[in-house]
Amino acid sequence: MRKLVALLFGFLFATAAAAQTPAAPAAPALDLANVLYLDLSTGGRVGILMRPDKAPTHVERIKTLARRGFYDGLIFHRVIDGFMAQGGDPKGEGSGGSDLPDLKAEFNDIPHMRGVASMARAAGNDSANSQFFIMLGPNFVLDNEYTAWGRVFEGMEYVDAIEKGEPPANPSKILKASIGSDNVAPPAKTPPTIAVAPVAPQTPAAPAPAAKN
Repeated sequence: MRKLVALLFGFLFATAAAAQTPAAPAAPALDLANVLYLDLSTGGRVGILMRPDKAPTHVERIKTLARRGFYDGLIFHRVIDGFMAQGGDPKGEGSGGSDLPDLKAEFNDIPHMRGVASMARAAGNDSANSQFFIMLGPNFVLDNEYTAWGRVFEGMEYVDAIEKGEPPANPSKILKASIGSDNVAPPAKTPPTIAVAPVAPQTPAAPAPAAKN
């Protein structure tokens, strides 16, 4: 199954690992050609600055699938509070992927700190395909085990609001994934439906009796 191998083990040791926080490499200037926007059902847009300088084939895969509309409507099927939110599986349960070949690992020096986006994989290092996860908290046990390819620079509150669970009872979903330079507008927000009680037909009032002299 395409789930994060040994993630639970890593989660248990996250506190100890966080005590030795590595320095994050300097991020490049914001380039909309390398920005992934995720419009989430949690209420807003998440911006992720992708790093083709660190993981070029993984970034290209994300761009390709986003432009195909592959991620639109997919759920976050595995979300562990304080750890990570995983999605990108068309089956919605952790074993699926795209029709494209699996990717060769591109481990790099981006530490798995809060907000980092990284690729999920099966047991083999070179088994990532479409599934990814966003870190809800730091866990450096994952460094050099999973390919990090970007980091959230805006809208992290919408990531934090993703429904928790393995699987969640009411999973949050990606409404739309797009690339910044493509200028795709966020989906229109549907106004809440307000139930209005039916109005009973009114019977005209009887005329008042004429006054008697």
